[in-house]
Amino acid sequence: MENKMESEVCLIYSPFGSFEDAKKVGKKLVEERLAACVNIIPKIFSTYWWKGRIEEDEESLLIAKTLRNKSDVVIKRIKELHPYELPSILVIPVEKGLEDFINYVKGEVR
Repeated sequence: MENKMESEVCLIYSPFGSFEDAKKVGKKLVEERLAACVNIIPKIFSTYWWKGRIEEDEESLLIAKTLRNKSDVVIKRIKELHPYELPSILVIPVEKGLEDFINYVKGEVR
């Protein structure tokens, strides 16, 4: 049986070309109460197809903890602030988690 409380939370995954860009967008999401918390992994290595070529870059990964019912707003806001022509923005549903942390996310996102 699915726990409704846990199913309300999701993670938003979005790589950025620089740590500073990811940090700036992450801070906006928290300030605007669209995310309870944002983690930035400063250095990841990405290999991807872009305009018919394989590209390789170092990026910074933003992971935002938010509510599923806010995910469309978060996607829109990241897209508005993201410097990429086509940003990767993915919503990852949370199946389980520490109940106290789930409650924290629910309490901080507006």
